[in-house]
Amino acid sequence: MRRIIIGMAVLACFLSACNSKTSSTVNGSDSTAVLTARNKQAALNAEEALIKKDVEAMFKDCAPDFVDYGNGESKPMTNQDSIKTGLKSFLAAFPDFKGEDLQAIAQGDTVVVTGLWSGTFKNAFMGMKPTQKSFKTSDVDIFSFNKEGKMTSHRSIQSEATFFSQLGIPTPAKK
Repeated sequence: MRRIIIGMAVLACFLSACNSKTSSTVNGSDSTAVLTARNKQAALNAEEALIKKDVEAMFKDCAPDFVDYGNGESKPMTNQDSIKTGLKSFLAAFPDFKGEDLQAIAQGDTVVVTGLWSGTFKNAFMGMKPTQKSFKTSDVDIFSFNKEGKMTSHRSIQSEATFFSQLGIPTPAKK
């Protein structure tokens, strides 16, 4: 269950990149610079949707077959309805969840967003009782987009040990 908490935090960051799509053309065809800028803006808009706790907006422009790889410690997630339900539960458990100092770097179909995320474990989550403790951790999210500007995948780099330790939850044993 503890891995699910981390998965949900990672997922929150992932889903935040699924919000917005803009389309532009240069001389009748999309230029690489325009596509890159579109993807970067989509990632940042989605982060804002997450901060506003607008789960539906976060999924607005995700590809139907997107994959969330998280930080690689759990199975990839592909079912949008399950992810939405889990994310809503996570946000309810951490009602003050927020992101700060978001920075995006984009190249082609890849966008990297760095930021500082925080929240307080105030309500039960996945059978775990809240600790009333807060976390504050850096995260790096790597998003991939298709040519239509739809999010196709997400990967996260986040310290599980830091997250669990700050919340007062024992770190799960590695297999």
